[in-house]
Formats: sequence, structure tokens, C-alpha cells
Amino acid sequence: MEDDDICMDVFSRLPIKTLLGLKCVCKRWHGIVSDRSFVQGLSQRPEPLVGFFFQERYQWASEDIRTISFIPARMEDTQLKQTIFSFLPEDVVVLGSCNGLVCCRSVFPSPFPSIIVCNPSNKQWIRLQKTRPDKESSYGLAFNPSQTERDMTNFTVVRVSQAQTDMDDDEDDDDDDDDDDDSYFAFEIYSSQAGAWKKSKEVCQCNDKLFKNKGVFAGGKLHWLTDEDRVLSFEVENELSWLISSPFPTTHFTVIPEMCIGESGGRLHYIMISEDGLHVWALEDYYDSNWSLVHTATLEALEEENSHLLINTRQRVSQRVSIDSMPWIDPLAFKDGLLLMRVSTKILLYCIETKKMKELCKVSELGRNCIFGPLVIPYSMSLAPLN
Repeated sequence: MEDDDICMDVFSRLPIKTLLGLKCVCKRWHGIVSDRSFVQGLSQRPEPLVGFFFQERYQWASEDIRTISFIPARMEDTQLKQTIFSFLPEDVVVLGSCNGLVCCRSVFPSPFPSIIVCNPSNKQWIRLQKTRPDKESSYGLAFNPSQTERDMTNFTVVRVSQAQTDMDDDEDDDDDDDDDDDSYFAFEIYSSQAGAWKKSKEVCQCNDKLFKNKGVFAGGKLHWLTDEDRVLSFEVENELSWLISSPFPTTHFTVIPEMCIGESGGRLHYIMISEDGLHVWALEDYYDSNWSLVHTATLEALEEENSHLLINTRQRVSQRVSIDSMPWIDPLAFKDGLLLMRVSTKILLYCIETKKMKELCKVSELGRNCIFGPLVIPYSMSLAPLN
């Protein structure tokens, strides 16, 4: 109908949050917004960052913390939400997000742990079959909604696990005195199209440990930050992995720097905060580990531009000379030119384009364990169906 075409044209210009409200107005509008061709058309446009999922972790205990806070990125909507995942059949731990879909696992301890992929916008979810998740493995979610209408709901989950390389029994005893046996990363892949897991033949020799911002999807690849100035990368389509050197070695500094990785403009970005200030690099070449510096600001410049939020920044950053001490500034997540960071007792959002910061919430609002390596996941909305 011609009227429907006019509605679709108007609706296609509206944000997804508004479209979700229009679905409740009448059956006709519900049908238009739910139409797969309309949803596929929406997927061609980039969706803005709407906020961050924030989940605490105990520093020593093996149990998971069940509460997941959603921190809106917009100043006018800074009230924390803790019921985003109430539509799921169980409490979960957030593992990653990609173009509107979210990958989660059961909260431990659990008698029958599983992995769930869901869309919080339309409250649809599916449980991955024949999956026994564990806390030691890392996961990444790859989802490209701008495909054909037929393939627009296909996604991939990649599980990364680390194991020791088998050593020959007849090695000399002297070899046993080496620091560590060689380790490697192995990959398992779940395809929603196949509805099953498969073990990849690809392995990556590496002794590093994965930490912080695990499973960042950019340029058709998943990325995990390691604790040794490198990034583990896995190309989903061709099942290839390699290690990318960081743009700047941390051994250069007298004070321990803080890092994170993220995606902006389809490229992987590396963020570092040190006594030299804030630096943001974008990856130009995977094979040569070639980075370009896209943004820099000294601690003094950051403080001058945001004097209502920062004071004595250099002095406080310079106090972290031991890994056991808590950093004054901790970059938590980066997406679309926006950096979420903890500065002392505040959670701030920094825009690299304007060099301005704004306070989103207090650390105390997120829980008592929120400074001990929390899980922080950027989120953009999507109408992509999962049923």
C-alpha cells in the first residue's frame, strides 16, 4: 500500500528507541516496524552508541555477581538501569556485544550452564545447543546485520581457550627448568546458520593472558587485549589468527600505564593513559602492526578542558608505580570515538572529537566490587530478529 510506503520512509529516519515505542501504537505500525525488509533496510545505517553494560566481578571469589547495570551514554538519560536482561530465563554474565546482539553465559555456579545470544531491544533470545561454558575461556560475538534479508540474522560466536603445548617425554631435564612451557590459543566456532559448534584447525602460539575488552569486533575480525603489549586477532571468515604488537611499549614508562581497545569507524583502536597523557591509535595494517596516532592530549590539557571533573591529575596518575596499587584513571571501554573511564570515584565519558568529559554516574552506584576488573561492554540498539 502507498500509505505503508510513506510510513516506512518516515520510520526509517527515526531512532530505534522511538521505533520500539511506535510498535505499541497499533497493529499496522507494529507490522511495518517488524517487517524483515524494513529491519534489513535499517541495518544499512550505523546505529549510535546508546550506553554500556557494566558487571562487577569479585576479586577473589569464584562466584559471579548477578547484577548488570546499564549506563546510558546520553547526558539527559543518565539513570542507571538494572533490569535490561530481565526477559531472559536466568541470570547471566555478559560476554560481548556486536551490532545490537549480546552474548551471555549462565551465572556460576549453575547446574546446567549455557550460552545465550539475545537482542535486548526486542527481547528475543536463543540458547546455543551443546554448549558447556566455563570461566577460563574467552568469547567473542561477530554479527553483521547489513547482509541480505535472508542472512541478516546470522551470527558467529568464537570461544578462545588456552592450553599448554605437549612436551616430548625424552626432553632433557634441563629443559624442565625453563620458565614456562609454551602455550597456545585454540578456537571453537559456533555458526547460527549451522546451529552447531566446530573446532577450528587454527592455533596461535602465545603465553600471554587475555584481559579487558575481550572480543572486540572490527573489520571482520575479533580482538582480545593481552597482558603483554599485544592484541590477539581472529579473522572469523577464514579462521586465521595472529598477534598484533601494541603501538607503544609500556616499558617506556616509569609509571604503569592503563590500556583498553575498542572499535570506531570499523577500525580497531588502542587507547593508553600514562604520565604522557591520553593517546589513541587506529590500526592501519594488521600484518605489520602499523598504527596511526589519531588523538593525543596531555594530562594538563585534559584537566584544563575539564577542570570541573579533574584536579591534580598528573600527581595522582604518577602515584601508580606498583601493579598492586589502584590506578587513578582506568580506561574501561571505547566505541565510536567515546571513551568510558573510571576517574577515582566517578565514571566519565570522554569524546575525542570535542575533548570534553561528562560524568555519567558515581562508582558507588555500580556496587562495592566495581573497581576489580569489571566487565564493560559498549551497546548499540538493533531490531534484528532472532526467532
